Amino acid sequence: MSKLPLTASQTVGPFFAIGLLAGGNALTGLPGTNVLVEPDTDGTRIRILGHVYDGEKAPVPDALVEIWQANAAGRYAEVGNHAEGGPGTAFTGFGRCGTVDDGSFSFDTIKPGAVPFEARHGFSGREMQAPHICVAVFARGLLNHLYTRIYFGGEPANASDPVLECVPAERRNTLIAQAAGTDTAGGIANYTFNIILQGAGETVFFNL
Repeated sequence: MSKLPLTASQTVGPFFAIGLLAGGNALTGLPGTNVLVEPDTDGTRIRILGHVYDGEKAPVPDALVEIWQANAAGRYAEVGNHAEGGPGTAFTGFGRCGTVDDGSFSFDTIKPGAVPFEARHGFSGREMQAPHICVAVFARGLLNHLYTRIYFGGEPANASDPVLECVPAERRNTLIAQAAGTDTAGGIANYTFNIILQGAGETVFFNL
């Protein structure tokens, strides 16, 4: 039997559209769940605006960005109980958005409260984490999700957050969303946060 060359391999997908929930992305028109709030959700309304870039600083047009966060009181929604955002709400703290041609994504949510550490995290003597949003990113060429965090510029608690303290000082800025004004119509505070997958200015990822 003749020896034939192996068929070239490649990563599967991305097939993100089939995994995006119904509801639609108000800014991009793509399916997704990027609006986490309802009219009666407690907390300060914010909008996260960002882009996903590759190592050449080119936009990634078909990445999937997911977020998970605590509510304004610093509590995560419990499994089977999605009323943690306040009376009469369904704030789950979970959002999902696909990027488009310019690599952009957005989330309408609330600013999370400080989150207490549990003993299993191993940070002895520390009781609270600074307000933050957990982020997962998946895109072509990635076999596994990348995990990072969004902190907020000007937040005093950032100075004592033990996770940020584990990151070299010169790279912490890649985890900080910067204020970008407030929408006068809805009173929503805008923050910008870009994700760079590799190369110069690469976002800090917390993958094991």
